[in-house]
Amino acid sequence: MEPTRKRTVQKTFFEVKAPLISAKISLYGASAEEFEGRIVRLDLTRSLRGKNLEVLMRVKHNEGILSAEPISTQVFGSYIRRMMRKGADYVEDSFTAQCKDTILLVKPFLITRNKVSRAVQKALRDTAKDHLMAYMTPRTALELFTDIMTNKI
Repeated sequence: MEPTRKRTVQKTFFEVKAPLISAKISLYGASAEEFEGRIVRLDLTRSLRGKNLEVLMRVKHNEGILSAEPISTQVFGSYIRRMMRKGADYVEDSFTAQCKDTILLVKPFLITRNKVSRAVQKALRDTAKDHLMAYMTPRTALELFTDIMTNKI
């Protein structure tokens, strides 16, 4: 009786096209189909000159071609803690905003230069929300992600 061997599948690197960012994404696997729906987490700190931004992208398989579309972006907490200093306040908010093609969860974070009262914090929060809502309504989600990457917003 001959011992049975487990068959190994030959794995290779697959290139993923991400039109939003200029970084190369390579995924290691047996076939391109297995990456369908997989989420890729990218640290864009170096490509955005120290902005400490993280992007989550979902991989789509289309006739042998892998492409990635953004799901979310967020600033690292360590970056926010580094930006905070003594004698400054922070204002944060969370709301949903309707853009042209989807609903987005937006969490703006503002850091003031000095200590400010609650009334000023509320005014800053409301002004930021109004400004962002007006900015997001006529644009698609992909345009918004592009604007975040290029520091337009």
